[in-house]
Amino acid sequence: MELLIATSNQGKVNEFKKLLGDRFDRVVSLAEIGKEIEVEETGITFQQNAKKKAIEIAKATGMLALGDDSGLVVDALDGAPGVYSSRYSKQGTDESNIAKLLKNMGGVPKEKRTARFVCALAICNPEDLNTVMVTGTCEGYITEKPIGNKGFGYDPVFYYPNLELTFAQMTDDEKNNISHRKNAAKKLCKILDENNMKQTSIWD
Repeated sequence: MELLIATSNQGKVNEFKKLLGDRFDRVVSLAEIGKEIEVEETGITFQQNAKKKAIEIAKATGMLALGDDSGLVVDALDGAPGVYSSRYSKQGTDESNIAKLLKNMGGVPKEKRTARFVCALAICNPEDLNTVMVTGTCEGYITEKPIGNKGFGYDPVFYYPNLELTFAQMTDDEKNNISHRKNAAKKLCKILDENNMKQTSIWD
């Protein structure tokens, strides 16, 4: 069985291939099947956006589709940037988003710089468009400046205390062992492992 990752973000595609590659015969991206499909993120929650992506891509391609929506939730900013993480700044680049975040966090002491990455995953069966939904999180802190040159998005300013590293300082294996996407994928794999994927009961 093939799984289509419903995103054009190559960083996410690479992570999902590592996280889910052993559960499917093949994990592919939209680019790899020659499709350019943009799904407008109109939901007010990560879960709504992930489900919308999965359903629309499954309908458009006839393939089992995995939709995700993930982002950064900062307590001192009342949950911002949240579902607007990728378009937090006017330019919408990783650098400009981080710059705006750090500016808005100016003067916030370390103990109040708590934050978490959130990942909502929805996998949609193209035959009936039923979905399975899971959510994973990873807790950390926002640094006062970018540290590290790996990863993407807010990785350089997200500090994970258990490893004493930002996400941008971690190896791929270190990050994939503890990330929000890892935790969501683990929940999804548990559901798929406990059920026959062809049985409609798991999609209800």
